[in-house]
This record gives sequence, structure tokens and C-alpha cells, in this order.
Amino acid sequence: MLKPQRKYTFVLIALAYLSFISLGLPDGLNGVAWPSVRSHFGLPINALGSLLILFTAGYLASSFWSGRILARISLGSLLALSCFATAASLIGYALAPAWWVMVSFGAVAGLGAGAIDAGLNTFAATRFSPRMVNWLHACYGVGAASGPLVMTGVLAANHPWQRGYVLVGVWQLLLAACFCLTRRSWATGIDSNQRDSISVPRAASLSTLRLPVMWLSIAIFFLYTGIEAAAGVWAYTLFTESRGVPIVTAGFWVSVYWSGLTVGRVLAGVVVGVIPSDRLLRFCVLGLGLGAALIWSNQTDSLSFLGLGLMGLAAAPVFPSLIATTPARLGSAHTGNAVGFQIAAAAIGQSLIPALTGLLAGRLGLEIVGLTLFGGAVMLAALVQGMSSATAAKRNPSLNRSRSATHSRPLRFRNHSCEVDQENMPKEHTQG
Repeated sequence: MLKPQRKYTFVLIALAYLSFISLGLPDGLNGVAWPSVRSHFGLPINALGSLLILFTAGYLASSFWSGRILARISLGSLLALSCFATAASLIGYALAPAWWVMVSFGAVAGLGAGAIDAGLNTFAATRFSPRMVNWLHACYGVGAASGPLVMTGVLAANHPWQRGYVLVGVWQLLLAACFCLTRRSWATGIDSNQRDSISVPRAASLSTLRLPVMWLSIAIFFLYTGIEAAAGVWAYTLFTESRGVPIVTAGFWVSVYWSGLTVGRVLAGVVVGVIPSDRLLRFCVLGLGLGAALIWSNQTDSLSFLGLGLMGLAAAPVFPSLIATTPARLGSAHTGNAVGFQIAAAAIGQSLIPALTGLLAGRLGLEIVGLTLFGGAVMLAALVQGMSSATAAKRNPSLNRSRSATHSRPLRFRNHSCEVDQENMPKEHTQG
């Protein structure tokens, strides 16, 4: 963690939190805006996939190269440029004359979001406590919860959907200006050794990828973020177009979902030292499955709303807890690589799973969304259990050695007054 005696520490941490709010705002906007965007451009329901794919391409490019970029410029400069890119993409959405133009700006949005996400998550994993990481990611929930409220308010006032993107774009410009003004403080706030630990990993990438736990982590990040994004993107369309829920009510409950991410992460930051991380993850995955089951069952609107809120609350600690425990799970030498791989997997899942959900909804109907969320939660539970077992084996190699020694130890048969050592028995007896 940054040294508290530095005068600019509070400002830098506050800006880090604000940057995660900026990450969540567009994600919250897109789900509520999509029906209006689709109607405006005359698109099929699954056309959202093309925007998500271009966003992912930009996201992966910037997150993959973030380490090399940080070796050349300060983190503050990178964050300023990233916020400018995000602002340009959101305003570009609003001004786009055709769908393909809006899709192209999706790549710009991905470039901005990926650089912010990878840079700050690596910084947080090596500098912040698990409590602070949870609170950092709670700020993402603040942004994601505010996004639906902004867009719902715009639509309820009979304004065009473009205005919602402009409002958030202006916010991004203001944040970019703040990062620009403090860019030198970010540079002096990290000494050379710290900068090296953030930008240049000590282990080779292939060495990290040889670790079985790494691949389990990649799969978990891919699936978890896909479930989180799919619920946020498709719940509004499911409620309004398939179940006849009024737009204000549906927008409110999507905001509740994203608010659950915020509340859950604040609470997780409080209890992180009390409940073991493995147990906390299992509780979270159980809550995700239960919430998805309530949405899938479609018994009543109230139960579906409750399920969506429960999914947000249960999902909250998963991502920040996994980020914070990366050094313990994989070792400090692999942390830089591991965070990058995990963020990349999260980006792919965040776009691919909602896109596939849209394809299924176009072919089978919107009610498939609930089943998709439930099936994903079941698979996530299996992966979390596998990772917990692999991590426990890695932390306690002596346990495996003792088990191996038990199998190789000479057998001794004890019968009251006589004892026979198999190792010293005559050959004809041992072969009998």
C-alpha cells in the first residue's frame, strides 16, 4: 500500500476508486439502452454481439500491452489517456449515424477500459490489502448501478437514448482531466522498484501458464464475468419484452442488481479477515445459483426481481477476492502475468457469454436467459471447488508427500504377541 505519509496518497487512492466508477458506468448503460438502440437502427436482438466483440478486441489489446506501456509512461498518464478514449467512444455512440460506426467506437471503448482495468488491478493486487481491493471493486458497482438509473431517467423523460451516453461521456472527460493534472503525482507515488514490479513480471509467461491453478483461475474469471455481464445486459430485455414489466420497474431492478455488487463488496471488505476466502467463494457461488434459479423459474415477477438482486449481492466478492488472493494462489513471481491473464479471460467472458446468450435468445426465445445463467452458475461451482483443491495441494505439498510415503512404507502385521515385517520376510513367503 502507498505510504500514508505522502501528502498525495489520499488523492491517488480516491482517483483509483473514481476510475472504477468510470469502468462500471458504460456497462450499466448498455443493458437499459439496448432495446432503444436496436429499435433506432432496426437491428435483430442478437446484434449486440458485434459491439461486444469489438469492445473485447480493444480491451484485450490494451490489457495485454499495459505492462509495456507502463514501462514507458506513468500510470497517471495511462489513466488519463484511457479516460479520454472512453469519453470519445461514448460520445461517438451518441453521434453515430449508422450501426457499424457505433460498433467501431466499441473498439475504442475497449482500449480505454482494458488499460484502466489491467493497470489498476495489478497495482491493487501488489499494493492494497484484500479489504481495499474489495472496496475498490465496490466502486465499479457504484458506476454500474448509476448507469441504469441515468439511462432510465433519460428514457422516462422522453429524451433520446443518445443523451445518456453524452452525460456519461462528459463525466469521463472530467475524470480524464483529473488524471492529467495528477499524472506527475502518480509517477512519484511509485518508486522505481515498485514500477518494475507492476510493469515487468519476474516469471516468464509460459512458466505461469504451466501452472494448473492458473488455468483454473482463467476459466473461473471467464465464466464469472460472463455470468455477471449476461445478467446485467439481458435482464432488462427479458423483463420488458418477454414478461411485460414496465420500463421504469425493470430499469430500477437492473440498478438494484448492480447496486448489489457495490453493497456486497463493501460488506466483503468488512468480513474479509473473518471468513476464509474459500468458504466465502462457495457461499457466493451458491447465492448466484439460487438467484439464477429464481429468475429461470419465472414463478412471479417479485421472485424474479429478488433473484436478480440476490445474484448481484452474491457475485460481489468473487472478482476482487480472486484478484487480491492472486499472489497467495500463484506466488509473487507470477502475479503480474496472472493478473493480466485473468483480466484478459474476464474480458473475453464478459463479451462472449452475453453474445452467445443473445444468439440463444434469438433462436429459442428470451426465457432461455434464466436457464443460461443457472447453468453457468453450476459450472462455476465445479470450477471453484477444483481451484480450492488445487490451491490446497499447492500450499501443503507435505500432505501429498506423506500420502506417497504411506503407500511406499513397508507393511507390518501385528497380531498380539507376534510382529512380522514384510520387508524382512523370506522371499518365498512374500511371494506366496
